[in-house]
Amino acid sequence: MERVARAALFAVLPAELVLAVLLVSGVSLPLPVVAVAEVVVVAVLVLEAVTAYRLFGAARQAGADRWTAVRAAYERLVPEQVRRIVGFDLKGVISLALWVARRRHGVPDGATAVSYSRAQTLTMVIFLGAMVVELVGAEVLLRAFGATAGLRAVVLVADAYAVLIVLAVIAACVTRPHVVSGDEVRIRYGAFFDLRVPRERIARVRHVRNYNESGTVKVDGDRLAVAVASQTNLILELTEPVTAVRPLGSRAEVRTIRLFADDPTAALAVLRPRRPHAHGNGPVESAAGVEVD
Repeated sequence: MERVARAALFAVLPAELVLAVLLVSGVSLPLPVVAVAEVVVVAVLVLEAVTAYRLFGAARQAGADRWTAVRAAYERLVPEQVRRIVGFDLKGVISLALWVARRRHGVPDGATAVSYSRAQTLTMVIFLGAMVVELVGAEVLLRAFGATAGLRAVVLVADAYAVLIVLAVIAACVTRPHVVSGDEVRIRYGAFFDLRVPRERIARVRHVRNYNESGTVKVDGDRLAVAVASQTNLILELTEPVTAVRPLGSRAEVRTIRLFADDPTAALAVLRPRRPHAHGNGPVESAAGVEVD
């Protein structure tokens, strides 16, 4: 039943969205088609509600509290890829609020934030400006051709949502930097990627510039690249692999990580592996393991 409910949900929702767009745009559809479509949608919603309630009840019987049971039902019913996409949008909206408030996410006291957004921000702002011009131009053209108010509203909402997404990506990359603390290195790319690497697993840090990275988050064997504007300039080599979760949920064990920092020299200093030495009153940091190529 769970599989049937999931399949029905993701088969009917796109069809219902298309139907709604057509109706709002002023397209005349036969009444029987609309009636059948609505009956199917109601039936699917009832199926989803019953399935969600059963999953919730099963989690409660297993000893979970209400919130945990709700979350368990949601995770069982909705595929991970869809959950992650929804999470990107939510994190993007939160990032916009943080950007306006001039705050950063996930940078605790005593940790060092390593920014990486500078190389792409100008390009993205130019792209954003082009999208705003396109939004205005589409409205002017649709009015000139006598398009219905419904169709113009659909196009306006779609274009405005695209502008919001680009703004959210810019904000997320600014407010969610890499973070280096005493225990771990947190490597991020906006709302899309987040990897925590224990400091004790970092064997070597190198400053190597690469300008031809393909993709933003890419795994090749046991090598991970988290690029910005097709660039990386730091390499972390690990003593043990860590599990990297890519944006849509696929997992890989990686031992070498390439990433980008706006100021690689400063980042190299804070990423320096810690080697204890019997010197003075306690351990000190050693520059061993750091290379600049």
